[in-house]
Amino acid sequence: MDSIFHEKQEGSLCAQHCLNNLLQGEYFTPVDLSSIAHQLDEEERMRMAEGGMASEEYRTFLQQPSGNMDDSGFFSIQVISNALRVWGLELILFNSREYQSLMINPINEKAFICNYKEHWFTIRKLGQQWFNLNSLLTGPELISDTYLALFLAQLQQEGYSIFVIRGNLPECEAEQILAFMRVQQQQRPRLIGEEEAQTTRVSHSGPDRSGPWSGR
Repeated sequence: MDSIFHEKQEGSLCAQHCLNNLLQGEYFTPVDLSSIAHQLDEEERMRMAEGGMASEEYRTFLQQPSGNMDDSGFFSIQVISNALRVWGLELILFNSREYQSLMINPINEKAFICNYKEHWFTIRKLGQQWFNLNSLLTGPELISDTYLALFLAQLQQEGYSIFVIRGNLPECEAEQILAFMRVQQQQRPRLIGEEEAQTTRVSHSGPDRSGPWSGR
């Protein structure tokens, strides 16, 4: 599991973490994504200006905050889509009629990115196994083939938007190593906040006797 790149949550930069965990490396920085967002903002402004720079709609548009990024570090699906396009990758909405009509088993895909309430995270296949690379976890979470479809269905039920990644992902160390071996996970990673709370409890009350976290 050490070969798997897993960028943990910093601030609200989950879009950056989602992209880097998908691509398995430090491919994007907040500055890179901000540049894409500003470019999208400018394209939108130019389209609005075509209707007349003196129009009420244009003035209202200029007064509104960017829909592609905010000060917290959130980036929109358009920013993520444009960032992936640099690598020849595209997004397809998992529950769209177009995709569902293909009746493709999820385990035959390469990766998914998921979004709910401005949090983005990646689920990716490395070698022959699937991993939840959510930046809110303390490490990669192994997902069995039999559980993948159930996990995606559970995310949809919770309100997540799920996108299928199409195209050739860049080569990475984890893919090369896991192509020839399978990993086992004895203990599921915790959410980062839970890990900190656990450490605090142990330091105040002695060793935890509750056993490993079962997770999903």
